[in-house]
Amino acid sequence: MTRMMRAAAFTSKPPRLNGSGPMRVAIVHYWLVGMRGGEKVIEELCKIFPEADLFTHVAIRENLSPRLRSHSITESFIARLPGGRRHYQKYLPLMPRALEGFDLTGYDLVISSEAGPAKGVITDPDCLHVSYVHSPMRYIWDQYWAYQAQAGWLARLAMPLFAPSLRQWDMASAARVDYIIANSEFVARRISKAWGRKSTVIHPPVDVAAFAPSRMPDPAGPNSPYLFAGELVSYKRPDLVVDACTRLGRPLVVIGDGPARADLERRAGPTVTFLGRVDFKTLKANYRNCRALVFPGIEDFGIVPLEVMMSGRPVIAFGKGGGDRNDRRRSDRHVFPRPNCRRCRRRNQRFRG
Repeated sequence: MTRMMRAAAFTSKPPRLNGSGPMRVAIVHYWLVGMRGGEKVIEELCKIFPEADLFTHVAIRENLSPRLRSHSITESFIARLPGGRRHYQKYLPLMPRALEGFDLTGYDLVISSEAGPAKGVITDPDCLHVSYVHSPMRYIWDQYWAYQAQAGWLARLAMPLFAPSLRQWDMASAARVDYIIANSEFVARRISKAWGRKSTVIHPPVDVAAFAPSRMPDPAGPNSPYLFAGELVSYKRPDLVVDACTRLGRPLVVIGDGPARADLERRAGPTVTFLGRVDFKTLKANYRNCRALVFPGIEDFGIVPLEVMMSGRPVIAFGKGGGDRNDRRRSDRHVFPRPNCRRCRRRNQRFRG
C-alpha cells in the first residue's frame, strides 16, 4: 500500500484552481455495506485524506469501521428506493443516473473506487479525477455469462436488455477519468480490454503483520478441514469447493455469506460446515488451523490467499486471475488448470499439505 499512499500524496498537491484554502476531496465508492477488500482501500484513503467526503449508493453504517463512520457520507437516491438498502444491486440499471446526480461542484480531487459503478460521476473541468479500479464491472464484461447462468429467472431475462447500454455507459464514463489505477496486472488487462485505457498498477493494502503461523509444530493434521473464505457469490465459485469436498467426504469449513448460501447449503454433504460471517479472531484461527485454503475463483487481486499463506498454511487455487501473479512462485501454493469440480477434486486428492 506504500506506493498507493505515495501516489495519493502526490495527487494531494495539485495547483489550487478552485480558490484558496484547504483542498476539498471526495471519495466515491459503489456501496458501503461491509468491510471487505474494497472498503479497506477506502479506509486507507481516509487516513491520507481525513477531511474527505464519501459518496456511495448505499451505506450501512453499523457494518463500517469507526474511521469510515467518522466521515460525511452522502447516499444516492438508490438508498431511498423500495428495498434499495437491501437489494441495491437490483437497481444497477439506475446507478449511472444516480452517480451523475451527485453534486461534486467545488471539489479539487475526486477519487473513485470502482468494482461496481462509481467512476461515472461528473466533475468540474479543473478537478482531478483518479479512479482506483478493483475491476471493471465483471457482470457486464468477462464474467457476464457466469453471472447470468446463476441468476434468477427474472435477472436472466433482464440482463440481455440492460447489459449493452451499461457497457456503452461504462466505456463512455471511463473517458471522464484523468488517471486510472489498477489493483493488479490482471485488472490492468481487463481495463485495457473493456475501456481501451492504460492504467498504473498499485496493489491494495494487505495487513501482513496481523497474521502469523501457529506456534504448534503441525496445527493442521490429516483430519483438519479445508477452508473456503469469501463472499458467497457466483464468480468466486464456492460451488466447486463444496461439491468437491462433498464427493470426497473431506471436511470443509465455509466462512462468509451471500446470495449463493442457500443453494450451497442444499447441495452440501455432512462434512461441510457453514459459519457465516465471523469476527477477525475466529477468521485468523481458521486460517492457522485449516488443512489448506481452496480458492477456485478468478480473483481481481486475491487478498485472502496472501493472508492464509502469512498464517503458515498452503493454498489450492485456480491458476488464473490477479492472485496467480501475486504468489505463483510460492511452494505453498498449488493450482488446478480449469475451474470445474473434477479438476478441483483431483488437485484435492493429490494434495498432501
